[in-house]
Amino acid sequence: MHDKPIHIAVIVSTLDEEYQSGILQGVRQYAFANSVTLEHFVAFGNIGSDISHDIGEYNIFSLANLRRFDGIILVINTIQDAECLQTVVNRVRESGVPAVCIDKDVEGLYSIGIDNESAMYRMVEHFIVHHGFTRINYISGPDTNAESVLRLKAYRAALADHGILDEDERIYRGHFVSKDGTLAVQKFLASPLELPQAIVCANDNMAVAAVNALMIKGYSVPEDIAVSGFDYTKNAQNYAPSMTSVERPTAQVGMLACQKIMDHIDGKPQERVTTMETHCRFSQSCGCSAAPPMDTMEFKKHNYSVLESFSNDVSLASRLASALAECDSMEDYTAELRRFVPEFQCREFYLCLCDSWNQGILADETEENYLMHILSPDHFITEGYGDTIMVPLAYKDGQFLTVPDFPAEEMLPDLFDKNNPPGNYYFVPLHFRERTMGYIVIKDSDFPISSRLFHSCVMDIANSLESVRKIICLDRVTRKLNKLYTVDTLANINNRNGFRINTQNAYQYCIDAQKPVMLMFLDMDGLKTINDTYGHKAGDVAIASMAEVLRTACADGEVCCRFGGDEFIIFAADYTEERAEALGKHIRELLTKMNEERDFPYTLSTSLGYHITVPEAGMNLFQLVTIADNIMYTEKKKKKTSRYLKR
Repeated sequence: MHDKPIHIAVIVSTLDEEYQSGILQGVRQYAFANSVTLEHFVAFGNIGSDISHDIGEYNIFSLANLRRFDGIILVINTIQDAECLQTVVNRVRESGVPAVCIDKDVEGLYSIGIDNESAMYRMVEHFIVHHGFTRINYISGPDTNAESVLRLKAYRAALADHGILDEDERIYRGHFVSKDGTLAVQKFLASPLELPQAIVCANDNMAVAAVNALMIKGYSVPEDIAVSGFDYTKNAQNYAPSMTSVERPTAQVGMLACQKIMDHIDGKPQERVTTMETHCRFSQSCGCSAAPPMDTMEFKKHNYSVLESFSNDVSLASRLASALAECDSMEDYTAELRRFVPEFQCREFYLCLCDSWNQGILADETEENYLMHILSPDHFITEGYGDTIMVPLAYKDGQFLTVPDFPAEEMLPDLFDKNNPPGNYYFVPLHFRERTMGYIVIKDSDFPISSRLFHSCVMDIANSLESVRKIICLDRVTRKLNKLYTVDTLANINNRNGFRINTQNAYQYCIDAQKPVMLMFLDMDGLKTINDTYGHKAGDVAIASMAEVLRTACADGEVCCRFGGDEFIIFAADYTEERAEALGKHIRELLTKMNEERDFPYTLSTSLGYHITVPEAGMNLFQLVTIADNIMYTEKKKKKTSRYLKR
């Protein structure tokens, strides 16, 4: 019994492949039996040719604060990106935490694997010795994968040892994914070389796809061309023909990985490297056995269970994608996501967003470079998750709750609280291409490991979140553009366009209802003298100060505008002479107060005139502005400019 709960970080890419699933099944079995908590950091890399997608996926590994764990299990061959893998290995080493690498020997770390060379050598030799084949093609995995390299080496060694020519044209280099089997067959059939008698594949996924491709082209397996795989997955066993393959003890490997960490914690001596036994299973695809006996009832039950589960998952994924696609605000988004969280059948669920996901949304609209700022790639991150994590949605034990922001290095608040029951956490990235938005955390749910649509659901959550962000940003940009179109940037009040837009309804109402309108025209006194004497910056301050006075004075429905230069206008609907006189007096009083309170080297003043009339249909508003301008000019002529400069 240990003094504190044991936490083991599991670093893995792609949960829905049988190889990973088998290993993790063993890890979970041991963890459950020994009250160990597992934190899975899960990427779904290498699912396409988009490198930016892989950057966004593999970034989840940087979230793991490895020093806080008691142990680390690294399913190393699932990470296809060599640079990312090296970064992860370096971080594991630097953590100082006991770590187990599965299926690759990394110096200084515990390692559990199989003898890939021996297993593949036996498989190739079986085709040569037992079947007498001399034309054996090979479908390899990537050159960056350690197991792939060893298996290819064994294939070549078996050919050489039996005096068979090693022809590079008979080798196809893939990435361990199904489509490589199809593409390889297309290449082999188009080759000028004589058709192969057998195709040896580095894993079962590629082998099954290769058989399908051969059958589509009219070839029989194994009668025309024999095929073998590697891993002995259930899909390959249940395929027709059943696949000749290499059986590896994936579940036992997972259990042993946990055991090694616990033995290290307990100070028990152990070997650094453990090699597990494999077995070649020769079956129908190479012509070595009849169809295996089948329990028809069990097969039907299994198929029904698989189809029912898949149907439910398809329904969930479709409804989730449809609901989130309709969201155009963060409030709608979280409300819709809340409806689906219980369907994940989890104990806990957290939507965690890094503090950069909405940089464009939070940008200051008053900034001169706002439009550049909101779209700039400098304002989002591709490495790490920033300093602070926000949690707009949290769910625990059937209840939604509020979780405050927390430092990213914590990964999740109270994750290591000794009162938390042991369980399985899954940390999965949310990103749009390489742009990091955050991650989700799910605890104690079968959905991440049992459904092949789990990643599709996560991508829908991420893509719809990006859509919401873009909608909000576009709304902000639209408002900014409208402001640039309607607001004078110096005076921060309406320009002519804004004045026209903001008065048209009220003006039309006055025409229809035969109500009076008031147009007041104001001209700053002595602006040219201020510019000539103190410079245009001082003149700009004077203009902005005049606008500030008008904003304060126009507090009862009046609309003010910088008409141009040092000219301003005010519009008011259903106005009287008394109110117009009061407004003019109030403006002068505010100017007097501003002159007293601020240390201007000049006296801020204005000449004004107003005109009140009941507008007729067809009368242009700016005709009234001209009349008010003439009235103002009469007052203006009575003044002398020179008295507006302080001596």
